Parts: sequence; structure tokens; C-alpha cells
Amino acid sequence: MINASFINESLFDSQQAALVTSPINRRYVTGFGSSYGIVVFTKTRSFFLTDSRYHEKALKVLSDSPYKVILIDDLNNQGLKEQLEYIFIKHNIESVLIESHTMTISGLEMYKKLFPQIDFVQTSRLSDLIEKRRAVKTPEEISKIESAQRIAERAFERLTSKLKTGMTEKQVAAILNYYMLELGADASAFDTIVASGRNSSLPHATPTDKPLEQGEFVVIDFGAVVDGYHSDMTRTLVMGSPTEAMKRVYDAVWSANTDALKAIRVDITGKLLDNVARATLEAWGYESYFKHSLGHGVGLEVHEKPSLSVKAKGSLTLRENMVVTIEPGVYIPGKFGVRIEDMALVTKNGCINLTKTPKTLIYI
Repeated sequence: MINASFINESLFDSQQAALVTSPINRRYVTGFGSSYGIVVFTKTRSFFLTDSRYHEKALKVLSDSPYKVILIDDLNNQGLKEQLEYIFIKHNIESVLIESHTMTISGLEMYKKLFPQIDFVQTSRLSDLIEKRRAVKTPEEISKIESAQRIAERAFERLTSKLKTGMTEKQVAAILNYYMLELGADASAFDTIVASGRNSSLPHATPTDKPLEQGEFVVIDFGAVVDGYHSDMTRTLVMGSPTEAMKRVYDAVWSANTDALKAIRVDITGKLLDNVARATLEAWGYESYFKHSLGHGVGLEVHEKPSLSVKAKGSLTLRENMVVTIEPGVYIPGKFGVRIEDMALVTKNGCINLTKTPKTLIYI
């Protein structure tokens, strides 16, 4: 379980509380996954409120935690109001921090209506605090990400031995998803991308009924989930023999991937890493065909902080034990595309590449 005392400590005074309602952040701070629940932090106490579907399990899972588990005995707002009101009155709460990045307008209006005497603080302070902490992984989190990655790699290896021309993109995606589940994944990390031929020039193509054909690139972007934690990788294959132009593009993307991995270090910004990959692609003459950011953080969500992008907002730099993707790509409209994606663990002296599948072009 994550030590969530950093939220209690972030409160300005004893009359302020913090409300965590988003499923991902709730899972992060409690270690307990559920479709419904509310976490309340005061300066001195932490509470987990949930309904009868999860109450008994929460009591067991959180028995040795700092959280007091409270049952909301019905699913309407009256039960929620009674329990939160008790906490707010007992702790003399006057203002409440909310997750501005995830709470909906209707959700905020509901809380304002239930508690008109409370000032619900709509700054990004709470969201920023949790997301910044989530970006740096614990050893247990890293282990789960690695487990998900090993499953994805074994599934991919099994897939490549089965691929043949005539199979459709949809069939390939379905087979890969099945293999990941069979090997122990809880789910696919996201909708698996399989894009062949001209479709591979679309960075986030959706699998279609198009069959794989000789002389085509096939871009496969996929990942697995283990205990809530995601993996993410992309490999580009070729059916038969590539042209010299295809080989050159592949080598350029491989070089950009390699150079960016070498540049990873503590305190480097995502913008600078993105520029490293773009400079390499520019030297090959393909920078204008790189249409997305270099990468992103991976954890309880497949896309989370930090952002490795020239357009990244803020000044979040890489820290030890962040897990990020490095995924440069070249996409030539109407012809083909190539993407190579690895996950890297930031270390004191550089990084460890968590993706063990070779990057040499795979011929089918």
C-alpha cells in the first residue's frame, strides 16, 4: 500500500480536508480497487467510505491501514451526506480540496448542494500532488509493471510464430489479446493496435478487416495489465521482404529510439528527450513525419505523467524510478509507418530498458 500521509501533510490547517473520488487515485492512495468509494483526508485522520458491495472486503483489506472504513448504507445522496457531514463537523472542516483534473462539473455541483457551508477548493493542487507522486514508482509497482511486460512479450513471441499473410488486422489483435489473457494478464492495457500496409501510416489506427499482405509493414502496439498496472510496447514487423526505402525508415526510427534511451537521466525534461529523438530523425530526413510525442509515464494508467513532449506543460523532470515509454515513429501518408516503443525505468545513472523483445526488424 502506498503511504498516503503526504496528502494529510499537504493540508493547510486542521480545518481543511481533501476528497479523493477518482477510481485510479482512490486505488493508488488506498491500494483497494472498487467501482465506488470516497476517500477523505483530514489533517489527522483518513477515511474510506463505500457501499455494501465493497464494505466487507474493504474492512478486511484495509484492516491494518490508517483508514477508517465507513459504510454508506444506501446508494442515494442522503447516506453520503450523513457520513460526510459527520466527518466535517467532528473535524471542524471549513474547506475541502477536490481533484480538479477528474471531478465533473455535475459532481462538484452535487457536493456544493449537499454542503453549502463548505468551500470546495477548485485549484489543481490536489490533482497535481497525487499525479506527481504517482509518477515515481515504488519497487512493488515496478515489479507489477515488469510482470505485465513479461506477459506481453511472451504473448507477442507466440503471435509471431503464428502470423501469416491473409490474416486480418482484427484477427491478429484478437489472437494477441487472447494470448495475453491466457498467460495471466488481467486485461489488455488498451485497445490493441494492429495496422498493416497503408494503415500503418496512421499512428493510432484501429484494426480492420484488411488482410496482411506481402511486402507490408505491420505495426503492433499493445500491453497487458497485472493487478492494475499496465505495460506498453510497439514492434513493427514486415511480411516478406521490405524495400530499401522501408529499411531506411526502420533504421531511422531504431536510431531515434536508441538515442533517446541513451539520453535518459535524472533531471532531464520530457521536452529535451523529445527533441533528442526529433534531432535524430531530422538527421535522417524524417523529422516532419514524426507526428506525436516521444512518450509518457506508465503505471495505474497506460498514459500518465510525465509527458515526454515538446508541447509538455510545466517543468516536471525525470526522477529515479519513473517508468516512461520511448516511442518514436515515422508515418508517411499513403505509404507506410514504423514505430518502435520500449518502456524504460529511470535510474540514478540512466535507465533500464524494461522491454526485452529485440528491436531488429522481424521478418514474417
